[in-house]
Amino acid sequence: MDFALSTHLFVNERLSSHVLDQTLAAGFRTIEIFAARQHFDYYDANHVGDIAQWFKDHGISLHSVHAPLFSDTDWGRSGGLEISVASLERRHRIDSMEEIKRAVAVAEKLPFRYLVLHMGLPGEEFEIEKFDAAFTSLEHLNIFAKDLGVTILLENIPSELTAPERLLQFIRYTRMDLGICFDTGHAQMTGGVHAAFEALKDHIASTHVHDNRGEKDDHLVPFEGTIDWAETVRDFRSADNRFPVLFELRSYEPPMSILARLKEVRQKFEAIE
Repeated sequence: MDFALSTHLFVNERLSSHVLDQTLAAGFRTIEIFAARQHFDYYDANHVGDIAQWFKDHGISLHSVHAPLFSDTDWGRSGGLEISVASLERRHRIDSMEEIKRAVAVAEKLPFRYLVLHMGLPGEEFEIEKFDAAFTSLEHLNIFAKDLGVTILLENIPSELTAPERLLQFIRYTRMDLGICFDTGHAQMTGGVHAAFEALKDHIASTHVHDNRGEKDDHLVPFEGTIDWAETVRDFRSADNRFPVLFELRSYEPPMSILARLKEVRQKFEAIE
C-alpha cells in the first residue's frame, strides 16, 4: 500500500522545510498540502518558492493540494469568504473561483497532480440549481486547472449535495473529467464507509483517511473511532493500488506523537488480509 500524509496535521503552523522533513522522516513521500493561508500561504510567492525548492531538492512530486475553505488566515473568523462553488449567489461563486484559482496557480512553481475540492458547504441541502451553479464554476475551474496539469477531485463531505449518489449524478450530468477524493470519516457520518466506497470506487483517485465515532468530523487516527478498518482496507485493496492511503488527521496532541502512532497503524493495515 502507498501511504501518504496531508499537511492538515500541521495546519495550525506555517508550512516549512522543518514540517516537510518531519513528514519525510516518518516515511511519507506522497504528500498533500492543505491550502489554508495560515499554513500554506499561496498568496506569498516566496513561501511557495521555498516549498517548491524543498520538493525539488528531495526529488519528490507533490501529489495534491486541498483547495482553500476560507480566503483569510483564521478559518473565516476575520470575515474572510467561506468558499463555495455551488453558491446560488453569483458574486459569491465568482469570488470563490478566484480564490481557488490562486491556489491552483502555485502549480506554475510547485507542480501537483490533483486539486481536492469541496463542492458546496458541510450540511448543505440538495437543490438542482446548486448543481447548475457548481457546473458553471467547475467548467471554468477545470479548464484553468487542466492548463496547469492539474485534475480536480471532488470530495464526499457530510451534506446532501455531496452524498455519494449525488456526486455520481453530478459527474454523469456534467460529463466533465473529474475524479473523487474518498473521505472515510465523512463516509462514516453519512451512511457508512463500505456503501460509499462501493458507490464511488470507479472514480476514486485519492483518499482522506481518518476515523470518528459517526457523529463528529473528528479526524482521529485510525482505530480510535468506530470505522471497520479491516473491511475498509480490503475495499481499498480491491482497487488494485489505484490511489494512496492518505491520512488527513487533526492535531489533538503534538504532531510528532501522531506520526509515531501512524507507524503502528500502517503495520496494522498491512497485516489485514
